[in-house]
Amino acid sequence: MKNSNDLEKAAIKDIAEFMAVAARTAPKTRGIDNIEVIAIDDEPTKNKLIEKMKEISSKEARPGFERDANCVAMSPIVLVIGVKNNPSGLNCGFCGYPTCAEMTKQKGTCAYNPIDLGIATGSAVTKAGDFHADNRVMYSIGRACLDLKLFSQTVKQALGIPLSVTGKNPFFDRK
Repeated sequence: MKNSNDLEKAAIKDIAEFMAVAARTAPKTRGIDNIEVIAIDDEPTKNKLIEKMKEISSKEARPGFERDANCVAMSPIVLVIGVKNNPSGLNCGFCGYPTCAEMTKQKGTCAYNPIDLGIATGSAVTKAGDFHADNRVMYSIGRACLDLKLFSQTVKQALGIPLSVTGKNPFFDRK
């Protein structure tokens, strides 16, 4: 027999997997898939993430990072979505450079990459919402994951989504 706690622990991992699918299949600029998704579901990696977030909070005087680290501590799994810095090939100039080649030469960021990240993240949290899982998008998690080099070297932007199954969403009553 399984109790509610056992069922919820199993379900939250399934939900994270469905969120990863939603992020992967979300529309992307020119159909180019620059998205990487990781799930932090083990205590050692989660503890490294929490430590890094608290370190950033202390070193850079960003109290929100420590607040968010405390939220991560309450989450059994954290989904993190990153986007590779890859030019779209449109030479549109939205990045501030006249061509994609010039943007790459100057080590700029393609304007479409964060748009793709936002769409993928929105698709993922929509799926979490479909299952009524507690969640919140946090840039602080993405920044710490980039600092920890949890993604490939080409990923330059990321957003994290802690997940929880509780009677009241722990990610919104933050101090």
